Amino acid sequence: MERYDYNLPYMLQYEHVAWYEEGEVKILDRRIYPKEVSYVNCKSYMDVRQAIKDMVTQSAGPYTAAGMGMALAAYQARNLKDDDKIEFLKNASEQIATARPTTENRMRKITENSLDIGIKAIKEKKDPAEAIKNDTIKSLNRRYSTMEIVAKNLCLLIKDGDKILTQCFGETIIGMMLRILKEEEKNVSFYCAETRPYYQGARLTATCCSEMGFETTIVTDNAIAYLMENIGIDLFTSAADTITRDGNVANKIGTYQIAILSKHFNIPYYVTGIPDDDKYTREDITIEMRDPNLVLEGRTAKNVKALYPSFDITGKEFIDKIVTDKGNYDPENLHTYFDSETKRFY
Repeated sequence: MERYDYNLPYMLQYEHVAWYEEGEVKILDRRIYPKEVSYVNCKSYMDVRQAIKDMVTQSAGPYTAAGMGMALAAYQARNLKDDDKIEFLKNASEQIATARPTTENRMRKITENSLDIGIKAIKEKKDPAEAIKNDTIKSLNRRYSTMEIVAKNLCLLIKDGDKILTQCFGETIIGMMLRILKEEEKNVSFYCAETRPYYQGARLTATCCSEMGFETTIVTDNAIAYLMENIGIDLFTSAADTITRDGNVANKIGTYQIAILSKHFNIPYYVTGIPDDDKYTREDITIEMRDPNLVLEGRTAKNVKALYPSFDITGKEFIDKIVTDKGNYDPENLHTYFDSETKRFY
């Protein structure tokens, strides 16, 4: 089967995102990568759900884990009667889709498609686990190839010599952007906001940028204004966990404040991704609240509290372009994305 993960960083190659094989799903533990290259081995679909919930994998990684988790669910149900297999897969689809609330709509597209593939295989007396795994690889190819188009559109906005600020870890768009910039021989440098408390920017984005040969610098989340004022940034870019039809985006906590600073310093902010057809306004976005102990980490007095929203919402007035597979849109015109035929993404 053709694959689109060629010449990408280690952690973006399919087997190193999440992979089903012989009754087990192996997921690269991004909470400790690259300091340690370790995998979480899931023996059940509920293990996969928990791994997603615990952020073993983040960004687009959960979509791959979800598909591979559905293959594992089919394997778990291998000795059941056909009707019971289908019910087992239906429950697995619901459990995995709801692992994290903000991206539930996208996860459900993955798991419900896997469910359909599994049911079809069961009725045709084929192996549903293998059918779901193969379809998950097709989904990976579809997402990677689509994001390659997005990356090409983004790279049209990047000039040789640019200093680029990133936020969190955009997964596929990061890999594709780096691959295209390398092919175009553009000499750019990256400044990666560390993205506390999981440090996805420092550990994941910065690792990918450096691995691909680009000059890479990590900055603390509270040094962005200093960076913009004293070092100089040419553009800020991020992916998005949700893009509403009216041009608002939800992304990793801290994105909103960087967008405000970008506006203040006249630095363009380019959001990359595919708009969500089922989310119309910011009111359709659910913000996931995570365990505050992840922020505290034993650094303060026992009676001190913490607040840890996983995402924030950036209004369209702070975004210069939303970069998609159909081109680069002004946020207020993003609704026209759906005026023409859209390709399947998930």
